[in-house]
Amino acid sequence: MPLALAVDFGGTKVEAALVDERGTVLAGSRHRAATGRDATSAALVDAVESVSMRALASAADAEIVGVGIGSAGPIDADAGRVSPLNVPAWRDHPLRAQLEALVPDAPVRLAIDGLCIALAEHWVGATRGTRTSMGMIVSTGVGGGLIVDGTPFQGPTGNAGHIGHLEVGGFDDPCACGGTGCLEAIASGPRTVEWAQRQGWTGATGEDLAAAHAAGDPVARAAVERAGTALGRAIASATALCDLEAVAIGGGFSHVAPELFTHIRAAMLPRTGWSFVEKVRVTPSALSGEGPLIGAAALIHRA
Repeated sequence: MPLALAVDFGGTKVEAALVDERGTVLAGSRHRAATGRDATSAALVDAVESVSMRALASAADAEIVGVGIGSAGPIDADAGRVSPLNVPAWRDHPLRAQLEALVPDAPVRLAIDGLCIALAEHWVGATRGTRTSMGMIVSTGVGGGLIVDGTPFQGPTGNAGHIGHLEVGGFDDPCACGGTGCLEAIASGPRTVEWAQRQGWTGATGEDLAAAHAAGDPVARAAVERAGTALGRAIASATALCDLEAVAIGGGFSHVAPELFTHIRAAMLPRTGWSFVEKVRVTPSALSGEGPLIGAAALIHRA
């Protein structure tokens, strides 16, 4: 069966796997390596090469029909370069060319990670059957991507749907992009943890926050409610703009607590006075952690 090499590059990790034409990740082919704010450019290059080669080695006799790359943004889709906001060592890094050198006989396509999650959910996930939808990642950053009238909408540079840098009313958190009150600055995992710490909470990670929330810690519960409120306001605004039918949310921090989605929906209620906004369905990703890889493979299998 023809396989795509799928690569997902983010602010915490890079993953690679082989994905078939049905959107199924080949068992044993998924590998990951750390990225992060402190990584050097050379270390990041090595991490991408390592996980990609290990994925390819898991099915050495397979037909590789292409390489799909999803990356945290911003990106330059035409040039094949990436400048992930939360990975300072890479600015205009030629990620597409790096993969072209590894797999020289196959097409290589690059998209922003939010679009990849949108493609995956529309293909085999929670937004199947819709015409216009959004996929979101809530993790180290907050990303998004749009399917409009059944077609992925990338924009002229490949950065369309970047909902993480939509400014959300009622918040004044500074953002690394230079904005104030951006969704990513409020609702990403690291920024939510930092807000809780400023309120006196003593945990260190999103996992710690999830455990504290489950135990009923009032600061952890307030932090999750704050993140959910910002997400809900941003989704309501995006729905008013794009007439969305459904929004599927994945990423590590989207699993911090089931109540996150309760807060998202509650924040949308007072802002949805029109039926075309009220109709939007907000749901967790149906693809667990495989969504970004499946979406990267969709760049090849569903080009």
